[in-house]
Amino acid sequence: MNYISSTNSDSVVKDIALLVVRVFIGFAMLSHGFPKLQMLIDGKSDFFDFLGMGPQLSLGLTVFAEFVCSIFLILGLFSRIALGFLMFTMIIAGFVFHAADPFAKQEMSLIYLAVYMLLMVFGVGKVSVDHMIEKRKRANDW
Repeated sequence: MNYISSTNSDSVVKDIALLVVRVFIGFAMLSHGFPKLQMLIDGKSDFFDFLGMGPQLSLGLTVFAEFVCSIFLILGLFSRIALGFLMFTMIIAGFVFHAADPFAKQEMSLIYLAVYMLLMVFGVGKVSVDHMIEKRKRANDW
């Protein structure tokens, strides 16, 4: 297949690309979530209160999304649910927290959001725990 001009993609190549993107973006977000996890463990509460729930709960939800959901994404486990939390967090970061900032400050969260949207639409591929679970369910249906 001529990959330069073709709009079709080989299934194996697509699954490998989805794996690489998923693992890379997951570890990249972990680097943002881990310092927030340390803040949460240390009991620091100087965090953006985005829904009026208090800074500690807002930090906890952000840690859940950026740290826990990133691990789920890397594994390909509960992927679409994890992506929903990650997308919501990036929407808040890009359009609420950095709303008054120049685009350069918003850019990173919007790039994460775009990648999460692509993974939500195309799925996380066959090299994932979700696919193994689905495959086992189909085998048990016989």
